[in-house]
Amino acid sequence: MTDSVTSPDNGELLPTRRPCLYVFLDEGGNLDFSPSGTQYLSLSSISTVRPFFFDPPLIELRYDLIESGLDMPRFHAAEDRQVVRDQVFQSILAHNGQMHVDSIIVDKTQLPDGMKKVEHLYPVALTQLLKELVLPSYNLGLYAEVIVITDKLPVDRRRKAVEKGIKQTLAAALTAGTRYRIYHHSSASCMGLQVADYCNWAIYRKWQSGDARSHNTIQRLIRHERQFASGGINAGS
Repeated sequence: MTDSVTSPDNGELLPTRRPCLYVFLDEGGNLDFSPSGTQYLSLSSISTVRPFFFDPPLIELRYDLIESGLDMPRFHAAEDRQVVRDQVFQSILAHNGQMHVDSIIVDKTQLPDGMKKVEHLYPVALTQLLKELVLPSYNLGLYAEVIVITDKLPVDRRRKAVEKGIKQTLAAALTAGTRYRIYHHSSASCMGLQVADYCNWAIYRKWQSGDARSHNTIQRLIRHERQFASGGINAGS
């Protein structure tokens, strides 16, 4: 499919391109499957297209906070003060409808032993998140490509598991001719990852700690929030 637009100067058709669908991924909890680990693991995404509505207000907010005396290399919900969280959530919510949040919740205590390894769990969980929740919500023929961005993953085994899950899902779900790419970026360099962190943190806090205050704040942005099961997805709240 060739995209084109009419030039206002001479009426000629000039090449253009369809938008790219961006998917930013984040996780909450840990991968410790012993009794000392977290009960829940959350995998969440935000999906949107450019221009990213959240970039300008959050960049301005970050420098406002720096000028007020706070050292703010990035926004990170688990570490930020509540007064900062309130302002970040306000900026995100100001453009309701321009992005969507989807999340899979894994209760690690309910996993069979064979799933209690990152290389086994991640591909299945990411397939459920992307193939069953995120991608069916879009007419993928409208997009030039799907670009998936995660935070940098220092553990090689985990990085390979994440990439395997994403690649398996996209290869199976995308129609012929729809390209995809996967990148691992520092969250400090990417406001999309920081927004995903905030949204995932709000969801994770509700499940792990029973604290639903931030979850209630972003409720209208959440398109899907489902519980993971080794045999499929269970309906969530």
